[in-house]
Amino acid sequence: MNVATCKPTILVLGSTGQLGQLVVKELENSQDVDVRVTSRRKEEVERLRSKGRDAVHLDLNDPKTFGSALAGAERVLLLTGYTVEMLTQSKTFVDAVKKAAVEHIVHLGVYAEWDCTNPHFTWHQLVERYIETSGIGWTHLHPNTFLENLLTSFAPRGDVFTVFWGQQRMGWVAASDIAAVAAKALREGPKKHHGQNYWLSTEVLDGPQIAAILSEVTGRDIKCSFQDVDAFEALFTSSVVQMESWYAASVVGIVRQLVDGRMSNIGSIRDECRTSWAGLHGPCATGQLSIVMSSSRRNKNSH
Repeated sequence: MNVATCKPTILVLGSTGQLGQLVVKELENSQDVDVRVTSRRKEEVERLRSKGRDAVHLDLNDPKTFGSALAGAERVLLLTGYTVEMLTQSKTFVDAVKKAAVEHIVHLGVYAEWDCTNPHFTWHQLVERYIETSGIGWTHLHPNTFLENLLTSFAPRGDVFTVFWGQQRMGWVAASDIAAVAAKALREGPKKHHGQNYWLSTEVLDGPQIAAILSEVTGRDIKCSFQDVDAFEALFTSSVVQMESWYAASVVGIVRQLVDGRMSNIGSIRDECRTSWAGLHGPCATGQLSIVMSSSRRNKNSH
């Protein structure tokens, strides 16, 4: 706790990333918590401190940085990288969290059934089970596919939106909704949110539906094109996509299992947070995508 303000201190991992920045913004709008941001780059820490931020150096591959970063923190948002290293990183970090007597971990997980077989999803499930046995208050977030991926990984090329998962529908959620749920759980703490799993899948759409929304939002005639999973694998294992090989194989595996029905749950809606938490019910997919695209344009214009 911040002795000067008597407010709980929240440590946000990944606070300079896509989702972490949104969580920090949500928390900084609150008057009842103090926010501590992190970076593995020391020069970024100094830059943040020069702007008056409570910033600390934390590198998940260097456990020696954990103790000082956690000192005085009551709650933590745990975001890990997209590599198999997340297993070691999460285990050692949770151990440090326990030593520091932190009361609450909010963990960003995945939208997975308990018996899933996809490697990346099972890595998250192993991390979740370890957190649950640690004795620390915990909350797990389970977001489906980020809506923002429609403007990055799956962005249309030449007015063609390519689908690799056939006629299957996928569930989507905006990063801003995930951030709102994470910030609410962190603000209110373990007394209200310990032991809770929050599932976040607010829209389900197939390829042609997505192409129609993209056409409406952009004013262009965007067509949906279908390619098979082998084409997706060729893309994700090529030099075009810079990604750890184990994680890339897991992403390909998700698409294969979506197509053959083993991960049909990805095409479902579970939005209990948005429907039961006042103030979190946002616009439909068309409206959310408009917001996301507007934000993307602003970010590009600011650089």
